Amino acid sequence: MHKEALKLVFSNPVYLILSGLIFVGMLLLLLHTRELLFFEPYFVFHLGQGDYLSFALIIIVSGLMGLVISMATYRIQTLRASTKKMGSGLLGSIVGAGAGVCTSCGPIGFALISTFGVGAAITFSFLTIYEIPIRIVAIAILTGTYFLMVKGIASECKINMKKGME
Repeated sequence: MHKEALKLVFSNPVYLILSGLIFVGMLLLLLHTRELLFFEPYFVFHLGQGDYLSFALIIIVSGLMGLVISMATYRIQTLRASTKKMGSGLLGSIVGAGAGVCTSCGPIGFALISTFGVGAAITFSFLTIYEIPIRIVAIAILTGTYFLMVKGIASECKINMKKGME
């Protein structure tokens, strides 16, 4: 069922390109906010010893975001699914993007802390401490969203499972 749904969605190059652009955009954004990728004064990628798990989780979140958003777009555009039915796909994408970005890890966090004071400092310290578990939860939500997308596409398109076996 998964293979057929993926073939159906990505047989159109528009959705393949959309998925790739979302993956690259999210990857660059997440790596930059986590301070693993620098654009100034030179383009530099630096992966420290303790950053391997965070780097792997960033790649997984970015890949799932590209996959889920392109499948949701396919379902909305091609199958004319209502946005009420697509609530899980949009919610999973938003939570995945929000959990993937650690605003306290970069200069944005310091600006917000200085603006909003102690409340922001407490919130950002919580986000910094639980960054890895929050990303794991985001991956779980995006994975669940992927399975819901495949199920929705398969049921709405009536994919013939026996045709692929012949």
